[in-house]
Parts: sequence; structure tokens; C-alpha cells
Amino acid sequence: MNKRSKMVLTSVLLTLGLWGTQLVDIEARYQAIGLLAGVAYGLSAWALFEDLKGLEWFTVLILPVMYSVAVALFYFLLPERILSRIIIMGLFSIGMYALLLTENIFNVAAIRTIQLLRAAQAVGFLLTLLVAFFLWNTIFSFKLAGWWNGLFILITGWPLVFQSLWSVNLEPNITRKLVNYSLVLSWGLTCLALMISFWQVTIAVASLFLVSGLYVGLGLAQHALSGRLFKETIKEYLGVGVIVFIITILLSY
Repeated sequence: MNKRSKMVLTSVLLTLGLWGTQLVDIEARYQAIGLLAGVAYGLSAWALFEDLKGLEWFTVLILPVMYSVAVALFYFLLPERILSRIIIMGLFSIGMYALLLTENIFNVAAIRTIQLLRAAQAVGFLLTLLVAFFLWNTIFSFKLAGWWNGLFILITGWPLVFQSLWSVNLEPNITRKLVNYSLVLSWGLTCLALMISFWQVTIAVASLFLVSGLYVGLGLAQHALSGRLFKETIKEYLGVGVIVFIITILLSY
């Protein structure tokens, strides 16, 4: 079986796994999602096994796992309608296949130059934001205390940030700059999560506010790591941040 066939089969099996998490009792759903995460890691590793080595066993596989978990958790918040479930499972399957293709490009590009790398980085960036929104929307829906929100944002945000920053240069080892950038950005997201927890805003607004912070921080950090951080770029990203901040204030109640 070639690699593309493995990716298709992995996407189908994980889609069935997503559907299966909705069939178990409510008390066992989180255990089912944990099992889905393990299956997602195993199947993704199987599909991309040929070129995986070293650090890539973490960086390449973390987004498929978190994507599966994020969609499964977000699934709980949707209306229990057959049509919505079919749509979500269809989109999940397509997204997982696109994600595996993206991670495969990262996997290969770490060994040799490949023209599709820039496109894969763009797709990976967008999927990272999507996963973050699903996860953080779920966290805020629990209506926990601000400190718990900050802790869970830190736990879920750091892997997303780390893998996204690693995809810029695809380095074979963990560098001090990569660690510092990911820690600073994750801590910044934690502070934003703590701040927005005390604002009177809806769950969707809080999640979008935090994802916007991730967009700005990741965008600036990725340009810095690639050596393309110019004044115009800084102004563009900070401009987006200011606009989102103002909109969030206007939507507070």
C-alpha cells in the first residue's frame, strides 16, 4: 500500500472513530476521545512512517492528534442532528487528509528541498488556528475560573505553537530559539486567556479573541525565525491585533 492510500485509509478510520465517540455513554466520552487520540497518533505514524525520524515523531504527528481531539470535543457543543453530524464528519475526513498531506510535505522537506513547502506551511498555519479555536471554545464552554482557563490554554497552546514554529525551518533538533519563542508565545496566550476570562463576552468572542492573539503571535514569530520580519509586517499583524481588541471591547456586555 502506497503512502497516499495509507493517508486515505487513515482519514476514513479516524472519521469512523470520531463517529464512535458520539455513540458511547456521556460518562465515557472523554475516555473515548483519549482513545481516539492514541489511535490518531498510531495511524498517522503508520501513514507517514517512511520518512519519520527523530524530532519528527513529535512535531509531525502532534497536529493530527490535536485535530482529532479538538473536533471530537467541539462535536459535543453542536446540535444533535443527523445532518450536522454528517457535515462535520465529512469536513473532518477532508481536513484530516489535507493535514496528513501537509505533514508529509514537512516530513519530506526536512530531508530535501520541495517546492510545495510554502503552501504546506500556509495550510498548517490555518489548521493550527482552527484546532486552537475548537479546543479553546470547548475550554471556555466549561465556564471555569480564569486561572483554570489560563492553565488549560497553556497546556493546549504550547504544542500547537511549538509545532507551528518548527515548521518554519524544519530543524532536526530542538534549538534554544525555538524553545524560547514557543514558551514566550504560550505564556502570552495564557495571560490573554486569564484576561478575557474576566470580561463579559460570549464564548465565541473569547475564543476568537484568543485565536487572534495566536494569529498575531505566530505570524510575527514565524517571520522572525525565517529572517523576514520587517517593519511593514509588524505593522500589519499589530494592526490586526488592535482591530480585534477594539471589536472585543465593543462586543463585551
